[in-house]
Amino acid sequence: MTNFLAKILGDKKQWKAMEARANALPRDYRIVYGEMKSYMWRFTSGDGMDTVAILEDVLHLFEVSAGQRKSVLDVTGEDVAAFCDARLTGTTSYLDRWRASLNRDVATKLAQPGPTARTAR
Repeated sequence: MTNFLAKILGDKKQWKAMEARANALPRDYRIVYGEMKSYMWRFTSGDGMDTVAILEDVLHLFEVSAGQRKSVLDVTGEDVAAFCDARLTGTTSYLDRWRASLNRDVATKLAQPGPTARTAR
């Protein structure tokens, strides 16, 4: 239980620190980061830590790029969704879990012996 609480509290501290860093970004970066967060959370499954790691990497990239005075769209490109999708590659989403669940349920039910079909007379 102690390890669980330490993880939850540590994760919360990490998230608050990330949010403070994001709030310190220039306005255009804050807008894009906020929209990216909203978009990426739609694809998160489980505890979301894989998405937090992605967002932390993006945040670091944004901090460096803002320091170099680059436009945020020079960093992400005009297709911000594609930028996000490229970073989400390899993560498990709810859609992936639902697909796996459907396939597992169908396979299980097909493997169960059931009543034989009756022929029409």
